[in-house]
Amino acid sequence: MNGVQDVVIVGGGAAGCAAAYYLGLSGIRSTIIEGTALASQASGFAAGSLDPLEGDGIPGPLAALAEESFRMHQRLPEELGNGPAGGYHFRIASQLRVAFDEAEIPDLQEMVDTYSPRADIGFHAEILDAGGIRHLEPRLSSKAIMGIHTRGVLSLDSYAFTLALSEAAGKLGAATVQATVRGLEVSGDRAHKVLLEDGEISCGAIVLAMGPWARKAESWLDAYIPVDPMKGEILRIRPPDAPFTMDLFGGGASLYAKPDGLVWCGTTMDWRGFDLKPLDSTREHLWRNAASLAPDLERGKLEEHTACLRPVTPDRLPIIGKLPGFDNIVLVTGAGKKGILLAPGMGKAAAEIVATGSTKVPVSELGPERFSQLGSSD
Repeated sequence: MNGVQDVVIVGGGAAGCAAAYYLGLSGIRSTIIEGTALASQASGFAAGSLDPLEGDGIPGPLAALAEESFRMHQRLPEELGNGPAGGYHFRIASQLRVAFDEAEIPDLQEMVDTYSPRADIGFHAEILDAGGIRHLEPRLSSKAIMGIHTRGVLSLDSYAFTLALSEAAGKLGAATVQATVRGLEVSGDRAHKVLLEDGEISCGAIVLAMGPWARKAESWLDAYIPVDPMKGEILRIRPPDAPFTMDLFGGGASLYAKPDGLVWCGTTMDWRGFDLKPLDSTREHLWRNAASLAPDLERGKLEEHTACLRPVTPDRLPIIGKLPGFDNIVLVTGAGKKGILLAPGMGKAAAEIVATGSTKVPVSELGPERFSQLGSSD
């Protein structure tokens, strides 16, 4: 195919679709190019639990972006429409984290100290004794000795959320093309065309939102883009009795209660290259941990076992900004387990950089130039 668009976005995950949406709000047309289908990779399989107060780089260089993206998520259901939950099961999650021995209690107290002062963004936390945690969830393991009950983390269906962004972008003029990118045509410090297996698309700017496949662009641009795939696997289990009403954490298990009654049990972090095959050993490990936290799940029914690849950088922080040496190529990738949380901020930052050359989104410490010296030493 041949055509001309203002901006080409390579990658149809949450970050790419968010970039298309915010470009559309700025009156800029875009085309999303996705090799398979929108949200068919990590964005479609993430647990969808959005916490801006913990994780790599928080507190630290990621904190401001995480909080701004969180606030954007709070507004997006109304902006995107399709019902009060945006059509993607947006809700505030109730979560219970438990300790199985005395050594874990300081970690719970630290989380209370982190969450309790943040009522401004909707967080609340309280410490509960053994009786209190079982009053909330009687199916917890009898070995749990203490816990904290929190409110404030946002939860959503990551697949439906990504599609909602794409649909909203489409209403603003964005197009989506299923195609394989084989290269870019570059002259000086500017890219002019995206080369496909069956044609090309001319463009004024390019957003590379390629997730763990970002290194493919290294050979296209003679650039250094240190992003690698981290495999994550999740079990979707239907409890044998009543559905769970809150997310549960402890004993190495993370259990996410979903509106359809399933419990998502996860999640792993493995370096296995681009291997997407769910592993029997991982299934056994996740199910064993889930049953140690909530023994009833041992009798649950496995509905699905999924695997996806998260994009991860050497410092575990995302890459957001212009690619060094190029005036019209913007990178947005490397968010790891925070991809859905950070997608609005990453997308808006990319859109503003394309439109104006800079952004007010707090990403100054997350640019690709931080890896330039590392790349030159290889």
